[in-house]
Amino acid sequence: MQAANRVIKNTGILYARMAITVFISLYATRLLLAALGTENFGIFNVVGGMIAMLTFLNTAMTSATQRFMSYTEGSGDLQRLKKIFNVSLILHLSIAILLFIAIEAVGHFLFDGILTIPETRLAAAKWVFHFSVVSTLFTILAVPYDATVNAHENMIFYAIVGVIETVAKLGIAIFITYTSDDKLIIYGLLTCLLSVALLAFRVIYCHKKFSECEINPRKYFDKEVYREMTGFAGWSFLGSSSSIVANYGQSVLINIFFGPTVNAAQTISGQVSGQLGVFATVMLKAINPLITKSEGSGDRSMMLKASFMGSKMSFFLLMLLYVPVLIEMPYIFSLWLKEVPDYTVIFCRILLIRNLIEQLFLTLTSSIAAVGKIRKYQIYSSISNILPLVATYALFSLGFPPYILYISFTSFTIISSGIILLFSRKYFNLSITDYLNSVVFKCFICLAIVFIPCYVISLLTVEGVMRLIAITLTSSLLFTVVIWSIGLSASERSYAKDTIEKGITSIKLIMNKSLLNAK
Repeated sequence: MQAANRVIKNTGILYARMAITVFISLYATRLLLAALGTENFGIFNVVGGMIAMLTFLNTAMTSATQRFMSYTEGSGDLQRLKKIFNVSLILHLSIAILLFIAIEAVGHFLFDGILTIPETRLAAAKWVFHFSVVSTLFTILAVPYDATVNAHENMIFYAIVGVIETVAKLGIAIFITYTSDDKLIIYGLLTCLLSVALLAFRVIYCHKKFSECEINPRKYFDKEVYREMTGFAGWSFLGSSSSIVANYGQSVLINIFFGPTVNAAQTISGQVSGQLGVFATVMLKAINPLITKSEGSGDRSMMLKASFMGSKMSFFLLMLLYVPVLIEMPYIFSLWLKEVPDYTVIFCRILLIRNLIEQLFLTLTSSIAAVGKIRKYQIYSSISNILPLVATYALFSLGFPPYILYISFTSFTIISSGIILLFSRKYFNLSITDYLNSVVFKCFICLAIVFIPCYVISLLTVEGVMRLIAITLTSSLLFTVVIWSIGLSASERSYAKDTIEKGITSIKLIMNKSLLNAK
C-alpha cells in the first residue's frame, strides 16, 4: 500500500508538470514553424534532429543506469550506490567522447551528397549540426544524474526541471521570432546552450541532495560493478542505438526521397505524439522504479502486478486523449497551425495508433531490464528496430508515398510486441494468455466501445467547434463508464475507490485548514 501511495503521489506531481508544459510546448512549436518557415523547420528536424534523437538516447541510457541504482536502493547498500554512480560517470564520459568523435566524422558524409538541403541553407545547416554535436556531449553526461533522481523517485525536481526547460524553449521561440539574424543558426545555438545550462543545474542539485553523488573514482571504482554495468549498458546501448538509427533514419529517408518540406510534417506529427504521450509517460516514469525495486527486494509478485497495472493504465490515459484527436485531427491542426504541411494528418494518425500498440508492452520491457537478463532480448529487439528501415527504403524506391514509412514501422511494432511477450515468459514466467486476456484484449475492447460511437458522430455532423465538443464529451463519458465497468478488475476498482476517498478526504482537510486560517 505504501508503494502504491508513492506511485500515486509521484504521478500527481508529474501530471502537474505536464499540465504546465504541454500547452506551452505546443504553442512554442506554432511560433517556431511560423518564425523558421516550413523549409528551415524541416532542415532543423533532419540535421538538428540529433538533439531529439539524443534525448531518446538519454532516456534509454538513464533507464539502464537507473536499473542498477533502483535495484541497489531496494537492498539499501549506500556504498554500492556510490560505486555505481562513479562507474556510471566513467562509462558515460567514455561514451560521450566516442560519440562526439564518431558523429562529427559522420557529419562530413551527411553533407556530401546524402542530405537534400538547398545550397543557400547549407552553411546554416552545418552550424546547426555542430551545435547538436556539442549538445550530445552534455546530454550523455547528464545520464548518471537523471538516473539518481529517478532512482530516488524525486519527481518534484524532475517536474521543476521540465517546467524550466519548457519555458526556456518558449523564450527561444519568441526570441527568434523577432531576431534579424539567421533564425536557424540562432535557434540551434540557443538550444545547445540550454542543454549545457540544464546539465549544470542537475549537477549542482544532485551533489547537494544525494549522498551517493560523490565523485571519487579512486575510492569507489569497483571492477566487479564495472564489469556488471558495462555488460548491461553495452547490451542496452545496442538496443537504444538501433532505435536511434531507426528513428533518425526515418528523417533521413524522408529527406532523401521527398525533401525538407515533408520533414516538417514528420516533425509536427512527432511533437504532437510526444506531447499527447506525456500522459502515459508520466505513469510509466512513476511506476518503473517500483518495478525495479520490487525485483531488487525479491518481491517478483509485486513486480508483475505493477507491470500489469502500468500497461493498462498508461494505455487508458493515451486512449482518453487519442480518441477525439484521431477523429478531429484535421480540424485541430487547422486551429493550431497557420499552415499545415502536407501529410501531417496521416503521419500523425498512424503514429498515434503505433503508440497505442507499443504502450501495452512497455512495462514488460522494464521488467525484463529489472531481471537483468537482456542480451538475447536486445539482439532480437535491435533486429526488429532496423528491419522496417530497410523495408521502407525498398518501398520508397518502388515509388510508394511517404506515409508507407509509418505503416511499415507499425507493422514491425506488432512483431516486436510478440518478442517482448516471449522473453517475458522466459525470464520471469509471465503467463502470455493471462496478459493478453487481462491487458491487451481488454484494452482494445474498451477502445472500440469508445471510438465507434464518436466516429459515428463525426459522420453525421458538420466539422466545427460544436462537433469537436460533442465528440470530446461523448468520449469522456464513455471512457469513464467503460473503463470502470470493463477495463478495471474487481480488485483494481476497490483500490481506485479507496484512493478516491483518500483524495477527497485530503482535499477536505486542506479546505478546512484554509477556512480556519482565514477566520
